Amino acid sequence: MTVAAVVLAAGGGSRFTGPAPKLTAPFRGRPLVAWAVEHALAAHLDETIVVAGAVDLADVVSDEVTLLHNPNWRDGQAGSLRVAIDWCERRGHAAAVVGLGDQPLVPAEAWRLVAQNETRPIVTATFGGERRPPVRLGREVWAALPVSGDEGARALMRRRPHDVAEVACPGEAADVDTVEDLSRWS
Repeated sequence: MTVAAVVLAAGGGSRFTGPAPKLTAPFRGRPLVAWAVEHALAAHLDETIVVAGAVDLADVVSDEVTLLHNPNWRDGQAGSLRVAIDWCERRGHAAAVVGLGDQPLVPAEAWRLVAQNETRPIVTATFGGERRPPVRLGREVWAALPVSGDEGARALMRRRPHDVAEVACPGEAADVDTVEDLSRWS
């Protein structure tokens, strides 16, 4: 049984008003999403999966990743998470560590620390005491994940707090939602 890294990168970035789609906007000289994918790959988990939707990321992400497409990306993050979890189930993974494509400053070490913690079925990273992705989801909780809406693991963590462990992680969990965020973190 293995652990997959999952980067959710299917959203349209509705709050981002730049000239390019948010995930392909330049951040420190490269497309924003490339940073999150690179860090997930560098964690050296058993498979790295990227779920795309609004933007074709085939020319942006490495050939080392499994690129999945969520045709229903407008329906919210839960659907993209479901695409990834269904894939992980078919591949026989024991857990999925899920992060976001618009969080470029979450380092590989955070992905690894979360992946290695098996104390509870749900393990979330904390940055400065705040819960943020990446989040490890053990196979035993996959069926309980929401299948629609704009929340994935967050909703499950609220419903099942006894199943959640926290891991303090290095890095910065800021997500880039606006052009101002992009400028601030660049």
